[in-house]
Amino acid sequence: MTKSVLITGCSSGIGYDAALGLQARGWRVFATVRNSADQARLTEMGLTTLILDYEKPDTIADCVALVKQQTGGTLDALFNNGAYAIPGAVEDLPRGALNAIFEANVFGYHDLTRQVIPMMRAQGHGRIVNCSSVLGLVPMKWRGAYVATKYALEGLTDVLRLEMAGTGIKVILIEPGPITSRIRANSIPHFERWVDWEHSPRADEYRATLLKRLYESKGPDQFELPASAVTRKLAHALESRRPKPRYYVTTPTYLMGAARRLLPTAALDWLISKG
Repeated sequence: MTKSVLITGCSSGIGYDAALGLQARGWRVFATVRNSADQARLTEMGLTTLILDYEKPDTIADCVALVKQQTGGTLDALFNNGAYAIPGAVEDLPRGALNAIFEANVFGYHDLTRQVIPMMRAQGHGRIVNCSSVLGLVPMKWRGAYVATKYALEGLTDVLRLEMAGTGIKVILIEPGPITSRIRANSIPHFERWVDWEHSPRADEYRATLLKRLYESKGPDQFELPASAVTRKLAHALESRRPKPRYYVTTPTYLMGAARRLLPTAALDWLISKG
């Protein structure tokens, strides 16, 4: 029988490539997006496309109900993907900014995961794959809000993996580094909404560093890989009899994963500060 997978954040980047890639591998893909325009575009491409916005619990419940209806109550895999960043110094992040980004990057993942687990328990198997980041392993300046959500996601996923042992449900993390996507451009409206950088004591630093990176595209980052690199690791996580608990993607993730294990904190801070 054809296996089914629910993938979130499919309008572009990692989710988009994963949806097309897994469908080409024979999976029955339920691809989610946040708006009707993207839904129409992906439906025209032959994908079964549903609306899901991590910040709107009703859309999560409605999406799960539709999947149940179309599969007869089964689901083989979930790929939690889709997140955004709010660039800025930690001291400049208002409480509302953290509330908003945790709703999208953590609480929504958790809500959706809880709603699909009963289906997987009933069938005796399943794969839950959460898309983290190299920034779930190590911090970087100006990325405090995003780093905080990925650290939280790593912790929730690690505990869930331990708790699901023996149920037939495998819980897995994928940790990409720089991947071709729209995350930089998509972060700009969140930055403009939440960060009053002009009145920050770091205003000169913003002008010299962050603003240039946000608004002046300089092409691909060093070591950047296409989204298909994540899809390859995702396919292994979903199809292998013994999937790994973690899948690193890109050279920086391998380097930072090793550095975190081997270096004292002061040395790791120095390495990260060098960019």
